[in-house]
Amino acid sequence: MTGSRTEGSGLRAQGSGKRLWPALVALVAIASFGLPASGAAAALTLRATVHGVKTAGGLTITLERWSTDAERAPVVAALASPPPAPSPAAGPAGGRAGRAGRAGGRGAPPPASPAVRLSAAIKAAPTLGYIWTGGVTGYSIKYAWRSPAIAETQRIVLIVDRRLDSQTADPAPASAAAADATFTVIEMRIDRQGTGEGKTSLTSSVAIDTEAKTLALDGYAAAPALLKVTR
Repeated sequence: MTGSRTEGSGLRAQGSGKRLWPALVALVAIASFGLPASGAAAALTLRATVHGVKTAGGLTITLERWSTDAERAPVVAALASPPPAPSPAAGPAGGRAGRAGRAGGRGAPPPASPAVRLSAAIKAAPTLGYIWTGGVTGYSIKYAWRSPAIAETQRIVLIVDRRLDSQTADPAPASAAAADATFTVIEMRIDRQGTGEGKTSLTSSVAIDTEAKTLALDGYAAAPALLKVTR
């Protein structure tokens, strides 16, 4: 299944794909496409062998539950374009209003960038699970969306509140547009046999998929696959 086209305000990739996660070569997935009953196993579990990081070891994703519509809404809204700022009230030319405006300073501060708004919304969201990179290093999963289970290939979007390249031996600098981003979006395509691929916002832009009502990677098809999912 191919994903629908993403639209709306987007963030450019957070770094160069040639230097981020250069040798993440194997991802063994044990995925449940259905929501677990109370006390049952995790909703999604992924294990990976990670190379090219400061501390070699495995990557484990454990998701306890998926985000609700209400939990996803403020995260998606944070990336949408903000409404235009209201124009200041016009006063009499040369009158007190004009002098007060000039004397009052430099006006309202500029609006927060999409990366800053989105980072704040992600941090405020509940923790749904964790991504472990070995030892006690963990990343909180704050957003978890999946496409309907009836599809042959299921899309899964996870967002963690930190950059997953923070432990690479030679991390690439963020682009100017995403310099304030402190999160990582992971989008995966997994079939019913448990095989597929995953890509991240470390090398791809983030945008709003208006049809699916979720954040996603913009231009997913052209993005480099950094995660290989196998049974």
